[in-house]
Amino acid sequence: MAEADPRLKALAHPVRLRMLSLLWAAPMSAAELARELEISHALSSQHLRRLRTAGLAELVEIRSRRGGRERRYRAVRGMPLTDQRDEFPLIVETLVQTLRERAARRDPARSGVTADAELWVRAEVWDDVRERMINALFDLHDAAQAPRTPDTVHLGATVVAFPIES
Repeated sequence: MAEADPRLKALAHPVRLRMLSLLWAAPMSAAELARELEISHALSSQHLRRLRTAGLAELVEIRSRRGGRERRYRAVRGMPLTDQRDEFPLIVETLVQTLRERAARRDPARSGVTADAELWVRAEVWDDVRERMINALFDLHDAAQAPRTPDTVHLGATVVAFPIES
């Protein structure tokens, strides 16, 4: 992992992956992230610093708050995990941890989607479906609201789809 992409190193921790998801919807401060993730402010700041250093989060606002200055950050747009190839096993392990944590919080009263497949399809079908999955994920990200916004559904989405070597 010493040679891994700095973005991957930053995303290799489930808390930072959750932070990035929260920062996609709306700018947040380290204190707001700490409250939402139920971690200390110091730990939140440390994780946020790693995301900033890796170029995955950016400062978007500084505002006065209680006599101090609150810095609010947002996620840099894009899909950095999609670009990774050599570190794919590490990415998957991080996603598995995140999926386990989210699955434990699943709302049994609401419908979800669960699917698994190992298929053979024509290359053009794969290219089309892959593009539609990417667009669907961008649609979800673009529609994301700040945590706990009224009339929203809190959801988790983990998608891993890839060609398999023969």
